Amino acid sequence: MGKLQSKLSFHTTKYGADGSMGQTGSIVGQTGSIVGQTGSIGTSRQHSPAHTDAVTSVAALKPDLCVSGGRDKSVAVCSWRSGAALRRFLGHEREVTKVTSALDSSRVFSASRDKTVMMWELHGASGPSQHFPGHELVVTGLAVSPDASQLCTGSRDNTVCKWDTETGECLARATISRNLVTHLCWVPGEPYVIQTSEDKTTRIWDSRELQVAHTFPAKQHIQTCCDVSQDGRYCLSSSQGGEATLWDLRQTRGRVCEYRGHFQTTTSCVFLPRGPALAPSVATSSSDSTVKVWHRDTAACLATLSLEGSGPLASLAACDSSTLLCASASSGIHVLRLGGGAEPALRELGAF
Repeated sequence: MGKLQSKLSFHTTKYGADGSMGQTGSIVGQTGSIVGQTGSIGTSRQHSPAHTDAVTSVAALKPDLCVSGGRDKSVAVCSWRSGAALRRFLGHEREVTKVTSALDSSRVFSASRDKTVMMWELHGASGPSQHFPGHELVVTGLAVSPDASQLCTGSRDNTVCKWDTETGECLARATISRNLVTHLCWVPGEPYVIQTSEDKTTRIWDSRELQVAHTFPAKQHIQTCCDVSQDGRYCLSSSQGGEATLWDLRQTRGRVCEYRGHFQTTTSCVFLPRGPALAPSVATSSSDSTVKVWHRDTAACLATLSLEGSGPLASLAACDSSTLLCASASSGIHVLRLGGGAEPALRELGAF
């Protein structure tokens, strides 16, 4: 956790079978430091881990929340500043593989090895408000439209589906041989969805007719994850070969550069929001337990942090221009801070 620690009396939170929260007795223990409201390190209550097993996916919610899914079959909504668990959704029968949410929406979505996708209301009941069954194998891709009216899902069954989030109706289904989907993300402000695959390619789908609009040249290794810049000009894909690739989404639609430095699979890649003190940057996580930040345009590695004892790192989420969340197999969700300046430094503020 952080360097600053103190003895405090605090309450633990116990969850009922329906995911509701109840308070147990007061206990005394060590509290670590997460992020204070001012962005500096400050004391806060120590909370139980968000999940009881490996965390498989994490996504940022506005303003200070995150949603995560895990091998424990649950979906959790937490404050990343304090580590406090605010909601826990139960309903999946197997491991949760992906979570996502539309910007400024109160709905969160989860995909699972039980072959289904579920929608949950942040301020509603503890059960799912909508089900999206229909895939024949584990659901591995999940992307929601900016207005949260449509959902795209992908699976190892070689299919991509489009859904109406209000009715749960499957609006379209497309199957491509050997297209074992690994990740999906929606291009901001556009009807396009980016998809990575075990066939080593990255595709652009036009969601209106659910047709492939473009396929980037195949890489040497399986593509594991993708992300799109907020301005919609670039996309990232990461690889089992340990690198990530920056692609131009404009007319040229070509490869811009590669980020090389991980020793094992690059499991996740994200664009960092622009900050006043930072160059345009991207971040990657790896099965080698490291997180790296790169200059977007030069591919220079700006900072590296090794999360020893965390096991393989599964997922990254950018909360703001200097705060990252990293989901791990063995030590929960890590809160990371990127310092500015001529030599940016990446450090861990805490974990929950």
